[in-house]
Amino acid sequence: MASDKKPAPGRRAGDRGRYGRLSRERVLASALELVDREGLSALSMRRLGGELGVEAMALYRYASSKDALLDGLVEALYLELEEGLAAGPEATGWREGLHQVARAMYDVCLAHPQAVPLLSTRMLAVPLARRPLAVLKDHERVLALLREAGFDEERSTAVFRAFTAWLLGYVSVELREMVDNPDEPDPAFRLGLHRMPPQELPRLREAAPALAERGGPEGLAAGLDALLDRFTS
Repeated sequence: MASDKKPAPGRRAGDRGRYGRLSRERVLASALELVDREGLSALSMRRLGGELGVEAMALYRYASSKDALLDGLVEALYLELEEGLAAGPEATGWREGLHQVARAMYDVCLAHPQAVPLLSTRMLAVPLARRPLAVLKDHERVLALLREAGFDEERSTAVFRAFTAWLLGYVSVELREMVDNPDEPDPAFRLGLHRMPPQELPRLREAAPALAERGGPEGLAAGLDALLDRFTS
């Protein structure tokens, strides 16, 4: 006998997946888990619906398009940034505050390396006012730290741009693929140096082993201090 039970108001029957009622938070969390596991190329409405146990059409209630879903992933990364900052100690000054933001974002990116390209590509595609609120709140936080430090509007904007460029650039270099053959025990062959002509690329071949090592949070902090010193000296 068919059930007479109706979906809850504001919900559709298709909103119940294998893990219970859907929500925007659950949809974005599942999307991020899928990207973490298999990369951005694996993400589609159909595939995400399969992960959640619903038809793909049910997801359009929470993300109106594939682009909206990608913007949602950016939002999820910045919400994780918010959580990391909230869990840490309160900064005692503007410079320490910027270091905390940089380190928290570094940690988020290393936890979700497959999603990191979205931090650049979606910012190129989405105008400022249309970015997720979590992204805008991060922008506001950094600018507020700079204004509280005594920088005027022009200098604050310059430092904001330099800070953002350094942070995203550093993370991108940290996460770039360097290993040619992970099963090769010999370091030179592991990096594929035999594929690089020594006559044309002698310095790059020499530096490749060092470039393959991550600079870590220490390198991030040192570069950030050097950058900020440029604006305060």
